[in-house]
Amino acid sequence: MMAEYANWLYLIGAVLFILTLRGLSGPKTAVRGNRFGMIGMVVAVITTFFVADGPILWLILPAMIAGAVVGLWRARTVAMTQMPETVALMHSLVGLAAVAIALATVLNSDHSHGTVARIELFIGCFIGAITFSASVFAFGKLAAKNWAKTLAGRKINVIQAALFIAMLVFGIHYFISESLFSFIVMTVLAVAFGWFWIAPIGGGDMPVVVSLLNSFSGWAAAGIGFTLGNSMLIIAGSLVGSSGAILSYIMCRAMNRSLLNVLFGGFASAGASGASDDGANKTYKTGSSEDAAFLMSNSDSVVIVPGYGMAQGRAQNAVKELYEALTEQGVNVRFAIHPVAGRMPGHMNVLLAEADVPYEAIFEMDEINSDMAGTDVVLIIGANDVVNPAAKEDSSSPIYGMPIIEARKARTVMVIKRSMNTGYAGLDNSLFYMDKTMMIFGDAKKMVENMIANIEN
Repeated sequence: MMAEYANWLYLIGAVLFILTLRGLSGPKTAVRGNRFGMIGMVVAVITTFFVADGPILWLILPAMIAGAVVGLWRARTVAMTQMPETVALMHSLVGLAAVAIALATVLNSDHSHGTVARIELFIGCFIGAITFSASVFAFGKLAAKNWAKTLAGRKINVIQAALFIAMLVFGIHYFISESLFSFIVMTVLAVAFGWFWIAPIGGGDMPVVVSLLNSFSGWAAAGIGFTLGNSMLIIAGSLVGSSGAILSYIMCRAMNRSLLNVLFGGFASAGASGASDDGANKTYKTGSSEDAAFLMSNSDSVVIVPGYGMAQGRAQNAVKELYEALTEQGVNVRFAIHPVAGRMPGHMNVLLAEADVPYEAIFEMDEINSDMAGTDVVLIIGANDVVNPAAKEDSSSPIYGMPIIEARKARTVMVIKRSMNTGYAGLDNSLFYMDKTMMIFGDAKKMVENMIANIEN
């Protein structure tokens, strides 16, 4: 009886997922969007339980319980700085699920696989395999694991091409002959290709990579849906896949680069040579948190540019208190967010939302850049590449042409960093050596807390 209404319930779930994406398009509606998504997922899971056969249900339940326990434990223990690698790791599980289902389907001799089914299995499996290994490598790179070092050199491109062609050859052979051996070899080659595909991409491009892997995991889920004949998975996977692809395109446009350039000509090789370091001894000015507090509290306008350093120092709550302390002094305080700041899409927005920073104080790069010339103080917290003037002034820089937050146009620039080391893209930053720039070395949270104490006193 329930099976007769399954498609209608799946349709309701799909509509709720569409409303989820709509809600997540803005910070004010994000919570409501999340609730739509939770309800839609509950509808989809309960419907699947009712339409599943008894034996299959008893296989699903233990796996779901085990997954829920691990997920709850991880959600409670993960630090905000570990969110990017956690997201990458979750994408790998979706890819692995797609591979496992495709292999189980191929090994099931009770079902014949027609032309369309073989195409679905081939595409679903190789997308899943690439998503799995690429996401594992992205996890390692974001977590700074030794086994996930960036690889560079022309030989990597040769390996990529060889793996991709071999993967297609064995996939086509499986399609023609239904050879189990060819399918397994194709899967192994896809896993290897995913690893070598991500390995050369530099750290500066990782937000785009994480977004793209999100898209891949969606398409892998859609592939699972075709294999299992589940319309809910097809719809949900397609929504995730298409929205991730659109987000990747938007982020590439924000960097003034094409997606192909990011994926096959990234910062990795250029970063080492493209850093605008001419070997000369450069001088920079240093200051204290007391100096910064004095300058900001005597300003009319302050723009705070958060970066990964804020996340690493867990300074978002302190930054919120700094915002409140300066606002009470009559200072106009705003936040400037670059589309690729941090380690994943929307990373800085999530951190500021966690600290309850008012939405109306948060501005995207395009919204605030025109006001930079009239800004008294820009406070940069652990950001490097997104404010690097080389993107505008140095045609030899690998980030040349990338839109940046125009911090250099402000009257005074202050930068909180632990040292003068380069950022995630491995590039030096001429902004740090300008006469109007003051470097404040130390832990982001401690420095901001010191500023608050001095402002309040």
